[in-house]
This record gives sequence, structure tokens and C-alpha cells, in this order.
Amino acid sequence: MADVHAPYRVAHIDDLPFEEGSSPGTEWKPVRRIFGIGSFGTALARATEAGDTLTHDHDEVTARHEELFLIVSGHATYRVDGEEIDAPAGTFLYVPDPATVRGVVALEAGTTMFVVGAEPGAAFAPSDWDTVPLPE
Repeated sequence: MADVHAPYRVAHIDDLPFEEGSSPGTEWKPVRRIFGIGSFGTALARATEAGDTLTHDHDEVTARHEELFLIVSGHATYRVDGEEIDAPAGTFLYVPDPATVRGVVALEAGTTMFVVGAEPGAAFAPSDWDTVPLPE
């Protein structure tokens, strides 16, 4: 990856290292750690198969994060407090209330989701899961 002190960094989704995601085969790409972003959390998940979990059902009560999701490619279902929302490529989901339970499931292999989150009005602090160093 590029020098973290460079004035800018460029990377293609396919070139970002990944970890196993919420379900076997899901590629979880910790974008925040890869680029050394310190002001907000961001990650990307790509499904290997239809039915893969892009992000498990969860809330953000502990971190107090609001989140913005985008289906970059493919097709998914957003799950929000028990409601299912059809999400073809290009569909955003904004969840401002940290207590709202949200999750995302791919409907097609290769579906890619991008997510950004942080606590409004506060200095960013990564979640515990997001502080694990990347493998060399």
C-alpha cells in the first residue's frame, strides 16, 4: 500500500487486502485501516455467493455511530429493524439512530457494499474490531 504520509493515495477495490467477513467467503476490506483514515470509519464488503452476509444485523449503541451504506455493484437486501429493503447497485441506506438494528445480505455473487460511519460531533475513535493491525 502507498505511503501513509503521501498527499493522496489511490487503490482499486480488487487491490485492497481483505479479511474473512461476516459469513464464510465474504471479503471484508477494512478501508479505514488500509488508508490510515483517522476521522471516520469505513469498510467494504464483497460477497462470494448470493446469500452471503455483507454485514451482520447489529446496532451501533456502544460506538454511537451513524452509518451510510452504498451498494456499489450487484444487488442486496438491507435489513432495518425487521424491515427488508430492496437495494440494487446505487442504493444508499442512511441510519442515523445508533439503536436501529441494521444488516445487509447479498442477493448476487460479487455484490459489493461500501459503508461509512462515525459518531456525530465527536472525535473519531475506531471500534474494537477495527483496531486489529493488517497482516503484512
